Amino acid sequence: MIGAESGPQIRSAEVVLPCVELDATVDFFTQALGFRLEAIFPADAPAVAVIAGFGLRLRLERGSDCAAGTIRLLSPEPDKVANGARVLKAPNGTHIEIVDAAPALVIPPLDPHFVLSRMSEGSAWGAGRAGMFYRDLIPGRLCGRFIASHIMIRAGGAVADYVHFHNVRFQMIYCRKGWVRVVYEDQGPPFVLEAGDCVLQPPLIRHRVLESSPGLEVIEIGCPALHETFADNELTLPTPVVDPTRDFGGQRFVRHIANIASWRPWRVVGFECRNTGIGAATGGLAGARVVRPRDTVKTPLSTHDAEFAFTFVLDGAATLRCDGIHPLSPGDAFTIPAGMPHALEDCSRDLEFLEVTLPAAI
Repeated sequence: MIGAESGPQIRSAEVVLPCVELDATVDFFTQALGFRLEAIFPADAPAVAVIAGFGLRLRLERGSDCAAGTIRLLSPEPDKVANGARVLKAPNGTHIEIVDAAPALVIPPLDPHFVLSRMSEGSAWGAGRAGMFYRDLIPGRLCGRFIASHIMIRAGGAVADYVHFHNVRFQMIYCRKGWVRVVYEDQGPPFVLEAGDCVLQPPLIRHRVLESSPGLEVIEIGCPALHETFADNELTLPTPVVDPTRDFGGQRFVRHIANIASWRPWRVVGFECRNTGIGAATGGLAGARVVRPRDTVKTPLSTHDAEFAFTFVLDGAATLRCDGIHPLSPGDAFTIPAGMPHALEDCSRDLEFLEVTLPAAI
């Protein structure tokens, strides 16, 4: 039996409902009926949404086949419920799934390989959550371990966002074009992220996108690729507490402001960079830098031993020598796996690129 005598109590329950059009279904329940959004994922192409209201919690799954009906029971110790059974079937055919109420973050195994994504090839922009459009910069996502997205808000103005958070290992946002007004838990009043600025979003920090300029573009890099977006319907931002040193899962919030940042020598002689401070804030887990040539036009052919090395061309032009010869222009992005020789050649004087690595130093 499922009950107090069989172990820990069930924390909450979800009724699973299939749907063909997830956005329309969420809008119906939230706008017409007054339910509220609890979680949605993945952000770039939502397929699952959890909504709640009036004592009922619904899990909407796009394209799922659960005609017989499914109820998910969330428990802090699911193996101690119903004698360890994870799936039960009621006499009327209803499926009962017993799941962990707070599952551990799963980091997929790394599948390193060279990936080149070109802006000029007309990569598809897909509709994501809160009216944002996404371009996938790492198709295949290195077996689900990393995601890099080029995100655009076309019209600008108020953003249909809400206070939310992500269960992630690493996540950062770099503003490429335009501006966006955002607010973060315990980081003071809302502020404007302008072109060249970036933030580190530590695990579970509550935040909200408020408004943007027309044509806003940001680059978002995260690990793992598939992570849930949870709404926090109880918290109001900004919070009354301001604590820039607060620890969120072993990381601190970072706001890097481009126009007051200093340029320093990069690891390659003849280039310089502005370090965003993400390396220090993550304890060396990850690093992010904007790099430009100073008095040379190429890097030497070299390799690295990092878990992840991602580059996005912000401005200018160069030629990438890696598994062939690849001319680069603004909007192009690439990942280089460990051990693969690579170099940048014919770098234009106005070249600037964003480099994100795990670990911070490579």
